[in-house]
Parts: sequence; structure tokens; C-alpha cells
Amino acid sequence: MTDQPCRRLVLASQSPARLNLLRQAGLTPEVLVSGVDEDAVTAPTPADLALALAEAKASVVAAKPEVKGALVIGCDSVLDLDGEALGKPADAEEATARWKSMRGRAGTLQTGHCVYDTTSGRYVSGVASTVVRFGEPTDEEVAAYVASGEPLYVAGAFTLDGRSAPFIEGIDGDHGNVIGLSLPLLRRLLAELGVGITELWAPAER
Repeated sequence: MTDQPCRRLVLASQSPARLNLLRQAGLTPEVLVSGVDEDAVTAPTPADLALALAEAKASVVAAKPEVKGALVIGCDSVLDLDGEALGKPADAEEATARWKSMRGRAGTLQTGHCVYDTTSGRYVSGVASTVVRFGEPTDEEVAAYVASGEPLYVAGAFTLDGRSAPFIEGIDGDHGNVIGLSLPLLRRLLAELGVGITELWAPAER
């Protein structure tokens, strides 16, 4: 038995929601932002784009000498609405138009995941998909939500764990995936690399 996790875990994302999900699951990741130019990455479908972005972020951070020996997690989310990949809106006007087009409809939140083992040089990746059913907020509610600033910082201009939660009727799939990271998929990817997720748990406080 050991009192310390056997491997360093590095999250290649500045998302506080992803960091919180990992911490709530007993993990203690460090954060190192990749700096990948997301606009330069293209793919034929929203799911492919989410995966390509996650792989790009993980590989850039995994190449940094200071993370040698660590497991690097890269993630990226986009909303698939009628086959169009919707990330963070560029400004308040776009966020408003986005919400007016989404209300009363359903989209699929696609989150790409990539885990890079810097010891072996191997990486594995996958996409988690969750259907999101949007409610019908009024124009006044949309305006108030956009004015809060929150939708400008999240993929699809919404999140389940923030001010837009009352405007989401329900989901079909993993709720963590909508927040930013699917823990069940992460567990499976780690297992493919021969790492049990419980091996990465922080020591319990005594």
C-alpha cells in the first residue's frame, strides 16, 4: 500500500468544471493549458472535431518535458445541433441567437477525451455523447442569461451546473459529459492503458 497516487495526473484544460469533476471523483490533477488554436482544427463531423481537439490538446501538453512520467488528459466539447458543431459563442449577440435557435429542441453534446501516457508514449481516445433537451426560456430570460456572461465561456452556450440549468428540460446520457468530462469513459480509457482509476485516488484524510 502507498499513501500517494502512483502517477501524476495532468489536465490539459483550463476548464474549472472539468477540474472540479475530477476532484469530486477523488483525483488530484495538475492543470497545464495546451494553448492549442482551436479555430485551426477542422473535422468532418462535430464528434470528429471534439475528438481531434482533445487529441491535439493532450499531445501538446504530453510533449512538454515538465510532464514526463505523467498521465495527460485532454478534453473538448461541442454541441451538435443539426450536424453543426457549436463551441463557445463569439459574443453576446451570437449567444442570444444560439439560445433562440436551441429552445424547444434537442442537441447532442459531444465531448472528446484523450489520455496520453507520457511514460510509454501511448494514447487512447474516445467520444462521449449526451442528448440535451432544451426548454423554452422567454426572450427576457435569454437576455438575462446572456447578460450574466456565463454562456460566453462554455461550449454550446449552456451548462448543466450553472445559471442555464433551469432552461434545460433533461438529458439522455452522462450528465458529467455535459459539464465537461465523462468519468465512465475516462475510466475505460485509463484501463486501456493499464491504469486503474482507483490507483489515482488521493489518499483519504484520516
